[in-house]
Amino acid sequence: MRRMSRRELRRMQSRVLEGMGLDVEELGKAVEVILDFGERRLVVKEPSVVSMTLEKEKVFQVVGGTVSEEEKEEEEEEAPREEVTVSDDDVAIVAAQAGVSLEEARSSLIEAQGDLARAILLLKSRGT
Repeated sequence: MRRMSRRELRRMQSRVLEGMGLDVEELGKAVEVILDFGERRLVVKEPSVVSMTLEKEKVFQVVGGTVSEEEKEEEEEEAPREEVTVSDDDVAIVAAQAGVSLEEARSSLIEAQGDLARAILLLKSRGT
């Protein structure tokens, strides 16, 4: 059996996978990939990342790199939050930027402890 070059092997692999309906895209080298499992984290430095799509499902493959494991420290119970006072101007700005009602903007600002940018991001991520 003749030895295949990397390029030939990649092309053959691509043809086989496409025949199975699997779309493979090499995304390149990442600076860092973090996998957070709650109690612990895996940090992979400089891995190659490949994206595979099959019937609207996307799978990412992380290959190589330097792996380190970190245990998360138990977080202290959150201190009770101070009551936040938000101005009507801030509420109007958040409502206009996020495209929501004044009530939704006010509750988001209170949740974000008065941080306008965070409140807008919260609202936009919720899709409201």
